[in-house]
Amino acid sequence: MSNRHLARTIAMQTLFEWDFRGQHEDARAMTQANLDDFAPDFTDAPFTLGLIDGVLEHQKDIDTTITKYAPEWPLDQITIVDRNILRIGVFELKFNADIPPKVAINEAIELAKSFGGESSGKFVNGVLGAIFRDMQEDAEGVPAQAPSKQE
Repeated sequence: MSNRHLARTIAMQTLFEWDFRGQHEDARAMTQANLDDFAPDFTDAPFTLGLIDGVLEHQKDIDTTITKYAPEWPLDQITIVDRNILRIGVFELKFNADIPPKVAINEAIELAKSFGGESSGKFVNGVLGAIFRDMQEDAEGVPAQAPSKQE
């Protein structure tokens, strides 16, 4: 397992625990405990902590984005695993320019396949893929949706 994949796995586990416990506990302390327990010799802890800090800093925008791109699934009805994998994926897509978009999407899909349900990989791929397509269209100056014809 690559260092960055392990970092994302620990971040997902931490966000799952934080979310499961009602989002009231210190996620940074939880992250450090998970690093100590699951990867005591891990050398890329700053990346993991950066994911946690970034997701929490941008949580409102991230959750709004997820809600926009998964309208049939209210945020509280998305499984805790899928919801937090999406949070990491959206953070990396929208707020972390150091991560190539395809890497962010592929890593999120792999996490979903490993930790989510039978259809989690497809769900995560669909949501993040739609976000990425709109981001590309916005960057190219092309409208996300074609204007409707007026008759």
